[in-house]
Amino acid sequence: MQVKNGEIIEGKVTGLTKYGAFVSLTGEAEGITGMIHISEISGGFVKDINEFLKVGQDVKAVVLNAGDGGKLALSIKQLPKTAAPVETSETREAPRSFEDMINKFKRDSDEKIADLKHLEPKKGPPRRRKD
Repeated sequence: MQVKNGEIIEGKVTGLTKYGAFVSLTGEAEGITGMIHISEISGGFVKDINEFLKVGQDVKAVVLNAGDGGKLALSIKQLPKTAAPVETSETREAPRSFEDMINKFKRDSDEKIADLKHLEPKKGPPRRRKD
């Protein structure tokens, strides 16, 4: 079967590297392998691909480029909303703006500070030194 640009495919993750994931297509296109570049995994920054995908995981992706020699460039982040991908290990919406990122950072920081304060031993008032 010939895979075309823009087509939505299903497959299984067969390998992970620092720069992307290899996917073996299933269904009518079985036997064809494509690659999802790390920049095409999520709308947000992906530092570690292992936080999003695992070997053996079923995924949906859109074909970006069906090149010569059977090379397929795939994308999860460019899937239409109606064809939502299979859940990743950490499903999250990418921040929409700088303000959203700052607010998320502040919220996370406040939670961590509250946790640390909760773990600190209670201290009484400071003692005066006797000279």
